[in-house]
This record gives sequence, structure tokens and C-alpha cells, in this order.
Amino acid sequence: MGRLSLAWKILTDTHLAERCAALLAQPADSPPSDVTAARAATPDVAAAVSPLATGRSEALTLLADLQREGRLLDFLKEPIESYSDAQVGAAVRAIHRDCAAVVERQFAVRPVIDQPEGSAVDSSRWSPAQVRITGNSGNGGNVTLMHNGWKATQCELPRWTGSADDSLILAPAEAGESSR
Repeated sequence: MGRLSLAWKILTDTHLAERCAALLAQPADSPPSDVTAARAATPDVAAAVSPLATGRSEALTLLADLQREGRLLDFLKEPIESYSDAQVGAAVRAIHRDCAAVVERQFAVRPVIDQPEGSAVDSSRWSPAQVRITGNSGNGGNVTLMHNGWKATQCELPRWTGSADDSLILAPAEAGESSR
């Protein structure tokens, strides 16, 4: 399963999002057995995906914030085949900037390993959840850092205060007087 599809499943499933938030809330230096126990208690992601429940989830609130501040859904739902690469690129700059600001404000994303990519690191310092080893690493834990990884250092999603009838609205429709 790709990272984007996994992220989408977390965004759209309240219970899975809560379990992920609980795992993120664990101290980084907690023993691996805590992580293993939490994983054992969490069913397979594919099995955890459920039909959209009624009520507002934190995932929907995050998605609404990404739309309101970065117009992410407008971009993703717009057919872009007819646009030139230059037109798409120009649109993406603002979406990238504004959505990145939402993610930074709510999650304060930082590298798992704050060292330059290509540097040598001792993989034994981190858990398998923090560093995924690829290829043959028969050199005693010393590996080359290919990607820094990302971790949330906070999770501060706004609480939904609207009505139950409006809980699934991500962005309101817009209407105005016609010029006819």
C-alpha cells in the first residue's frame, strides 16, 4: 500500500485516526514492546477501513482545513489533462505553500533523523518504525541515510463545533447573484 493511500485511509477513518494519534502520542524512547503491543491491538489497515460514519471526525476537519486554506480538494477534483504543465505548476505553488502551512501548524512535522541525506547513520539507534532498512545492511548497523523520514511533533486539530447535519461538509457550495 502506498503512503498516499495509507494517509487517505487515516484521514477518512475516525477510529484508525484515533489509533494513529495514540501511537504518535507515545514517547519516542518508549520500549519497542509498547509499539509491538499497539500494532497487535490495531487490525490491518484494510480491515479497519469502514463506511463513512455519521458525525464529524478529526480527519474530515483536517481535510476541510486543507480545502479552506489551500484549495486542495478543488485542485484534486479538477480534471487537469487539458492544462499545460506550466499552468498546473503555477497552481501548485500556492496550493503547496498553503497546505504546507496547515500541516506545519497542526502537526509541526520534523525529520525523524535530522542529518543530511547521504550521511552514514547507526541504524541500531532507532526502532524499525523509525528507520526502514533497504538493501543489504550487513555492516553492523551503519547505513547510508536515503531519506530523513517525517514525524509529527504535535497533533492539534481544531474541534468540530457545527451541527450534526453539517458534519460531512468539507467546503460549502458558493452562490451569488447572477449578472443576468
